[in-house]
Amino acid sequence: MMENVVVATNRKAYHDYHIEGTYEAGISLLGTEVKSLRDGKANLKDSYAVIKNSEAFLLNCHISPYTHGNIQNHDPLRTRKLLLHRKEIDRLWGNISQKGFTLVPLKIYFKNGKAKVEIGLAKGKRQYEKRESIKEKEAKREIERHMRRKN
Repeated sequence: MMENVVVATNRKAYHDYHIEGTYEAGISLLGTEVKSLRDGKANLKDSYAVIKNSEAFLLNCHISPYTHGNIQNHDPLRTRKLLLHRKEIDRLWGNISQKGFTLVPLKIYFKNGKAKVEIGLAKGKRQYEKRESIKEKEAKREIERHMRRKN
């Protein structure tokens, strides 16, 4: 069995949001997009997912044009359909219709040769919460540094 190959991660999402749950979705791509993903040319910064007409879509996800592509190369920022089961879409719709929840892509990866997107059900952090999480990370680093010096 093939190992999951992570193409792109959205590290900013963990800084800006509390991730309540994650979902794995397939993604509908064109041939040149798949080739670009295999080259690792994707960026999830500022991208998000929406549900329209009982279908999920990924917006603002930048997949660079394929270098060896031709005139039929894809638009880097096109809207891409996410492939989810009806029950998952309904559950997500119920959650994002609540106040403050949004769908944020966390990473794009290949699983068994197919491109997948991990979507996080996220609630935005406030400014002071972001500062607190930075302080906690720095404190952990400092403790680890002291532990290494003692050993």
